[in-house]
Parts: sequence; C-alpha cells; structure tokens
Amino acid sequence: MDVVHIDFRKWDGRRHWQFEMRVLGEDEHGLWLWSPAGSAMQRGHEPMRQSPRINVKLIPEDKWWTAIWNDQHDVELYVDIITPPSWNGATVTMVDIDLDVMRWTDGRVEIADEDEFEEHQVTMDYPQRLIDTARATTARLAVAVEARHEPFGAIGDAWMSKAIDLSKNHHG
Repeated sequence: MDVVHIDFRKWDGRRHWQFEMRVLGEDEHGLWLWSPAGSAMQRGHEPMRQSPRINVKLIPEDKWWTAIWNDQHDVELYVDIITPPSWNGATVTMVDIDLDVMRWTDGRVEIADEDEFEEHQVTMDYPQRLIDTARATTARLAVAVEARHEPFGAIGDAWMSKAIDLSKNHHG
C-alpha cells in the first residue's frame, strides 16, 4: 500500500474531508502518511482544492484521535477527535467528532469547535458514551500536546523532516 484514501465522515454519515496521502512509515505510534504541497483535497461536496503545504498525518490504531502536522502554517499541529479508524483496503474511514486540539507555532494550545460539538450533540443525536469519550480524549490530548509528549514532540517533527526531504524529489 503506497497511497491511502482518507475518508472523513460526520456522525450522520455525510462526507467531510476527502484526500489521499502517501505512506511515510510506521512506528509504535501508528501509521505516518504525507502529502506534498498541491495535493487535492475536498470538504464534503465543495469544489476540490489544493493543499498549499506539505502535510504529515498520524493514524494511530484504535485511538479516538488522528493528528496532522502542517509545514509553514500558523497551526503546526491539528488533532482531530474521531471514532477509531476503520480500514477497508487502502481506505481509512474516520468519523469526525468536531472537537480539535490545535498547537500554534508560538506554542499556544487551544481546543477548537466546541460550539459545533454542542450543536451536533443535538442535531446528530450523539450518544452519551460518544460525548463522554470525546471530551475525555480532548482534555487528555490538550495536556499531551502542550507538554509535547510523544508523538507530539520530536517524533512528529522528525517525520515532517522526512516528508520535506521527500517533497524535494517529488514530481506529481
């Protein structure tokens, strides 16, 4: 498997983010993927767009989160709270549970989309276990991201360096 299709969904089943990434490697934290600047991505049924930067994504096995590192962006790390990933061949499906943990390049960490999470609890009828797990996971991850506990420290940076090197030799 060289290319993985990322299939983000919402709890009600509708399409969210769709894009492809290349396999970068695997370690004790999970599967690491990357995409060069200019890669196609689409949110829901919006028009296709191109990512302006190199991205590295970590998909841990059986966790309620996935992380993406952004090269040359104000937000260096973005952790999505999700249901554990489900694989079907080279496609990984994850249900986005709205909450996100973001680390800015200046080191600030914030939790985003709490309003969306509150709204979707009602409009998408989130079960209580989903709500509780999402909140607990978000709180734990915010602490880990701020403290740069691995994989949110040197390991993520090392995988990004590898992706940057690969992008220099990438030609479509």
